Amino acid sequence: MIEPLRLSFAVDCSAEHAFETWATRTSMWWPAGHSVTGEDELEVIFEPWPGGRIFERTPAGREEDWGEVLAWEPPRRLRYLWHLRADRGDATEVEIRFADAEAGGARVDIEHRGWERLGERGPGRREANQRGWGGLVPHYVSACARR
Repeated sequence: MIEPLRLSFAVDCSAEHAFETWATRTSMWWPAGHSVTGEDELEVIFEPWPGGRIFERTPAGREEDWGEVLAWEPPRRLRYLWHLRADRGDATEVEIRFADAEAGGARVDIEHRGWERLGERGPGRREANQRGWGGLVPHYVSACARR
């Protein structure tokens, strides 16, 4: 088994706002460099039900699939298959939990797993995704602070 990636961090908003920012306001904070097309002004869409698509839509209407929603449990939990820039058969799994913190704000816990499904490519993909999360999370944290 290849160890899952685990990230935990605080955001300056409620768990409800944190969930909504991740899952329904993704376009406002997701950097174009973390997409298939790399185009500015793209929409990032999570269809809000199990089996829903996760995809990007460019201003010209081109759509590129990124994954599939497995669990949609606002405002506490979101779980999905993830295959950005990869074949669906190479999907990994992301689970995100959102919890209000006693001191205010919320705690976000992310577990990205399933690397062993990729065989020899698993460790390299895990490492690339670790860097990817490092570049993505600051945009999200900043967006959570904006109301």
